Amino acid sequence: MGHVEELSITAEFKDQPERERAGARPFQEGLRQWQEEQERKVRALSEMASEQLKRFDERKELKHHKEFQDLREVMEQSSREALGQQEKLKAEHRHRAKILNLKLREAEQQRLRQAEQERLRREEGQGRLRSLYALQEEVLHLSQQLDASDQHRDVLKLDLSAFLTRGNQLCGLISGIIRAASENGFPSAEDQAVAERALQEMRDLLSDLQQEISRACEEKRRQDEEEAQAKRQESLMQQGPEVHKESPAPSQGPAGKQNEDLQVKVQDSTMQWYQQLQEASGQCVLAFEGLTNSKDSQAKKIKMDLQKAATIPVSQISTIAGSKLKEVFDKIHSLLSGKPVQSGGRSVSVTLSPQGLDFVQYKLAEKFVKQGEEEVASHHEAAFPIAVVASGIWELHPRVGDLILAHLHKKCPYSVPFYPAFREGMALEDYQRMLGYQVKDSKMEQQDNFLKRMSGMIRLYAAIIQLRWPYGNRQEIHPHGLNHGWRWLAQILNMEPLSDVTATLLFDFLEVCGNALMKQYQAQFWKMVLLIKEDYFPRIEAITSSGQMGSFIRLKQFLEKCLQRKEIPVPKGFLTSSFWRS
Repeated sequence: MGHVEELSITAEFKDQPERERAGARPFQEGLRQWQEEQERKVRALSEMASEQLKRFDERKELKHHKEFQDLREVMEQSSREALGQQEKLKAEHRHRAKILNLKLREAEQQRLRQAEQERLRREEGQGRLRSLYALQEEVLHLSQQLDASDQHRDVLKLDLSAFLTRGNQLCGLISGIIRAASENGFPSAEDQAVAERALQEMRDLLSDLQQEISRACEEKRRQDEEEAQAKRQESLMQQGPEVHKESPAPSQGPAGKQNEDLQVKVQDSTMQWYQQLQEASGQCVLAFEGLTNSKDSQAKKIKMDLQKAATIPVSQISTIAGSKLKEVFDKIHSLLSGKPVQSGGRSVSVTLSPQGLDFVQYKLAEKFVKQGEEEVASHHEAAFPIAVVASGIWELHPRVGDLILAHLHKKCPYSVPFYPAFREGMALEDYQRMLGYQVKDSKMEQQDNFLKRMSGMIRLYAAIIQLRWPYGNRQEIHPHGLNHGWRWLAQILNMEPLSDVTATLLFDFLEVCGNALMKQYQAQFWKMVLLIKEDYFPRIEAITSSGQMGSFIRLKQFLEKCLQRKEIPVPKGFLTSSFWRS
């Protein structure tokens, strides 16, 4: 706009006459100034227009910014609303998921509770079933004792059929409960209660039977004594007094003519010997009672050291080489002789306590028998190295030998041989322990385990009586030699057999020392074997049930094979000269 005004003024100026321009120089000067002024104005107007254009552009840009800001706010608002909706949906989803998880957790907890209840029910049922099996096992064992008591029927002229019939009924009752429980899943508490009542009735039945037998035995013994007294008086009147001499051990027994009825009780002389050994063992225990009951820490330490020194060497005896066996023997002999020995890194001697020797002798004998009960029972060949050490110690320290016999007789009365009788008023558990059974928590051990332990101890005894310590004095006689084995065999054959037990122990005894007895007694021994086959086998078979024939068949086959070959084989594991050279 300013530029247009400038052009119009310039045009007017050019149209004036030349002379006016010449005569009007001062005016030109003023005009120039005016023109400069106008130019300044034009520039000012131009700058102002430029500034206005800038303001316009700024307003336009501001408007664009506001529109963009408004659009962004709208978009942000929409985004916030969308996010809020999304969060709301998430919250609703979390809430529904939480409810669903709670329901799932409740369902899982319910399932776990049901599973736990089922597990407890199954465990309780299995516990009842195991208890029923244990009850059945005890009832069957008691039934075997009832059956074994039937051997007294003919001797004592007793009618035991009512006892046996009721015993069979009780066995059938428990078998029926177990059969029904197996079909239905698990037995109920009522089933268990019925079985326990049946077991208790079986115990009472056996107790009544044993009391009946005891009374009958006592009555028969009284009658026999009266008859024997009458016969003796009659004989004295007819023939006069006679002096009866006891036959030597080899001539005792059933090799000669036998009475039709075998004995039930052991010979009086043997019983007296058995009681003397038990009394000596009891006196030994009393002798070191102060050491075992002492509260003094030093005394307790001495007792523990002595027990380890006595028992650990015996535990180390096995089928080791002869030189090692001699080291074990020397260590035991030194300890018993009062010499110090090394045990557990310390020097130990029986002189540490006035009661030390009694304690060591008792514990040593106890350990020898325990090795027979455990080690020999599991590994038959171990009988010979254990026995040869025991025999050597016995020869040098006779009291240890007596204590070995006392422990052996107490744990295995059949090694006497002695069949303990049930006495009136005796607890059943005490009687079972007298028979050699282990009773824990009123439960008697299984028959197989019982026979295994008895077998181990008889095998050890059979090995001891034939072995001598090779480094000892050969001029001395064996402290408990084969004549005792012959006596044992003769006496056990003069006694009524016991189902399962007699056949098992005869086999173990003859397998271990039959060869030595054959060499010692020769023809007399074979007469004994023939007597076993012809007279004793039928007696064993008569009292053996079909489920217990295994031990009888094994004994029968062994002796028949020996009779056929006319030889008893050397037992497996027997110590030869090569053993001692190794």
